[in-house]
Amino acid sequence: MKKPRRDPFIDVRKTTDAHRAEHQCTAYPYANGPLLGTLAAAARARRSLELGPARGYSALAFAHGALNSTVDTVDRDPEHVRLARETIAAAALDHRITVHEGDFAKVLATLDPGYDLAFFDGGTPISGLHVSLRNLLRTGGTLITANLNHGGTADAVAKALFEGKAWRSALVDEAGETAISVKL
Repeated sequence: MKKPRRDPFIDVRKTTDAHRAEHQCTAYPYANGPLLGTLAAAARARRSLELGPARGYSALAFAHGALNSTVDTVDRDPEHVRLARETIAAAALDHRITVHEGDFAKVLATLDPGYDLAFFDGGTPISGLHVSLRNLLRTGGTLITANLNHGGTADAVAKALFEGKAWRSALVDEAGETAISVKL
């Protein structure tokens, strides 16, 4: 068997880790960019939405996975917005990925619904933001939620994803950190 193809954006992931170590900030790249790209391809995403891009690693993975898609990504940290824009431009994907700066809830309120894929990786999940993401996803759209094992408000989000009638959800890992959910 051939060795699996490596992560095309591994250098962005490593740079993000180094940035976080140097600045003691909250820029954590998702652990598996190729999975995100594969999910974007499987969802046949034309429009993807991400909360918490850090340096743009996940947004690049989504754009790479769904070749004819656009990605909207939102961060409230001006430095992370600047770095994400630089990284995305260096990858020549700035014509397909838009980095929005601002509070998640305020930016989400300005976006048009109909997303095929949404990804929450912006800290501990919050119920109100997940309601907004649900409203922006089309029926049958895919929601990826990271950080579900952070406790507090994440517990309420997990309950809504797994016990309600609005989603069909599965955990990706045994630690219970990430769920993939389909909007019913």
